[in-house]
Amino acid sequence: MSHRLACVALTGTLCASALSCTGARPESHFQIAREVAVKTLSAQVTAVPREKLATTHHPGCPVPRERLRLVRMNHWGFDGTVHRGELVVHEDVVAPVLRAFGKAFDARFPIRRMRVMDEYGGSDTAAMADDNTSAFNCRQVTGDPGRLSRHSWGDAIDINPVENPYVDVGGTSHPPNGNAHLDRGSARPGMITPDGVVTRAFREIGWYWGGRWSPPDYQHFSEQGG
Repeated sequence: MSHRLACVALTGTLCASALSCTGARPESHFQIAREVAVKTLSAQVTAVPREKLATTHHPGCPVPRERLRLVRMNHWGFDGTVHRGELVVHEDVVAPVLRAFGKAFDARFPIRRMRVMDEYGGSDTAAMADDNTSAFNCRQVTGDPGRLSRHSWGDAIDINPVENPYVDVGGTSHPPNGNAHLDRGSARPGMITPDGVVTRAFREIGWYWGGRWSPPDYQHFSEQGG
């Protein structure tokens, strides 16, 4: 539905709930409608500026720069307000990724921050410790060197790493400040659960959740199973 139609629909609903719009200032209804319309994903997709790939793309990466896209979108924060974030993903997954994040946004699922990995110098360790939600990063698997991470293809996303830590083959939690969230018995804000809105949203677009693996990677979603 377009924002204009949404505004009209919302105005009609407001009038109906009040039983009458007589004497009301029309602009007040449209102001409310505009404020609601702003609280959407409002995604913008562009080519990725070279400076945003300075430390995350290098010779030997499996995906050329021109196949990557910068996605700017809104997300709810842990403070209950809307923030603007950025992800770099493969061009082929832009549409499904936006569908999944759109459903998370509608449910007001909180995301701590969403910055491109170049802001962390390509360091997955630093990004996880900062609870950063990220996607493309041409790198080895954290905790399992010698194997190329699925993030190198731009079709994998890590969400709220502190609330959803990754456990490597040696049993170590990544990031270390995510240890308190290894107990998945009670859901807390930002945690991804087997039947929660985020898991369902990504399942609907055909992506896999790493929380079902052994050992688990609770933060990870990818188009491929690895």
